[in-house]
Order: sequence, then C-alpha cells, then structure tokens
Amino acid sequence: MDKQKFIVFLVVIVCFTAVLVTGAVYLGKRDNDNNYFSVSATGKIYAKPDIANLTIGFQTETKKTAALAVAENSDKMNKIIAALKVLGIEEKDLKTTNYTLNPIYNWTQNKGQELQGYQVGQNVTIKVRDLDKIGKAIASTAEQGANQVGNISFTIDDEEELRTEARRQAINQAKEKALAIVLESGIKLGKIVNVYENQVYYPMPMADKSDMAYGMGGGNEISAPGIEAGENEVRVEVSVVYEVK
Repeated sequence: MDKQKFIVFLVVIVCFTAVLVTGAVYLGKRDNDNNYFSVSATGKIYAKPDIANLTIGFQTETKKTAALAVAENSDKMNKIIAALKVLGIEEKDLKTTNYTLNPIYNWTQNKGQELQGYQVGQNVTIKVRDLDKIGKAIASTAEQGANQVGNISFTIDDEEELRTEARRQAINQAKEKALAIVLESGIKLGKIVNVYENQVYYPMPMADKSDMAYGMGGGNEISAPGIEAGENEVRVEVSVVYEVK
C-alpha cells in the first residue's frame, strides 16, 4: 500500500469512528431522557378583587388659542382631582397618564388646510381601594366636567396567599394525573425530581381612547352608576417531573 492510499484509509477509519461515537452519545442521551416523565396541571382560585383601576379625564372643545385650551383644561382637571380627593382617594393613587395639546385643522377645496384652533386632553388614572366608591368617583367627577372615563379593571392587592393555594392545588392535580396515567399505561414512576412553575401573564387594559366613554360632563348632580367587580381568577401552572423506574 503506497503512502497516498494509506492516508485515505486513515481518513475513512477516523470518519467512521466519529460517526459511531456520535451515534452512541445520541443514543445515550435519548435513553437518559426516557428515564423521566413530566405531567402538567393548572390550579385556579377565584377571589373578589379589592382594588379598582380606572381612567378619568377631560378634553376641551376647539379653542382659538392654545392658552385658552390649556386654561380650560387646567380648571376642569383641578376640580376633577379635588373631587376625587374629597372621596378619600390619596395622591399616591392618582397618576396623570396622558396630556396632549393638539392643533386642529380644517381642510376645504378652496382654501386647503386652515388652522381652526387647539384642543387639550388630559387623563388621570386612579386607584380606588374602597370598591363602594367607584360609582361615586365617576359621578362626582362628571359633575365637575369630566367627559372621558374608561379602562376599568379590578385587581387583588396582595394575591401571594392565593397563588400559594393555587400552586398547591396544581401540584396535587398533577400527582393525580400522573397516577391515572400510571394505571392506564403500566409504567412505574419513582420519586419527584423537579417541579417547574410556568409564568402566567394577565393582559391589562391599555390607556386607549377607543375604550373611553365621552360626553359625560354636564355640571349637574347625577346618580352614581353601579359598577360590579365580580371575581378575579388567580392561576398557577406547574409541571411535575418524575423519575421512571
């Protein structure tokens, strides 16, 4: 065998050995993965919320100057915020989430685009800790000129205890599910080697004007609307990993 053929022979041997080693590693990993069994479950707890979040605001009609629009909006919003404080809503639970000053144009075929004036809009997001005051907050601010309200949502201030109960429920359900699978399949499970908690996200309403109600302001005393809080769902999803005998 000449030198060139010998080198080719060595290369073939090395490649063949690499394939065998790779296959062995893959099979070993696959066998190792088959030694574990995972089952998932979800725990759900329902509870009455204790906090209401909503957005209240005022938008001016078109004014000739920006100064006039700002002045009217400031006067109305100061009265709206004062009415909320009278109800016992603290400053820490009041947050301005939108303030806009916009020029308003009108377009015609003859004159093209013309400046008509300016509008100012301001929204404040409030956190109501006494749910009996939600309707009163809407009514009293409407009396002061508020013409926007919306994005109402209900939350639980401290839900950790509820999450703990939901987690316990989820783990117990996962164990029951694993037992049912064992009885049906005949596989033998060993000890629990791991538990994973999956994150569950709750979408919150965004401060979108499409969700706002307009035209509430009137300056007259009005009846407080009934706002129902219902119940919130606290959900925990877990995966329990067993060793397979």
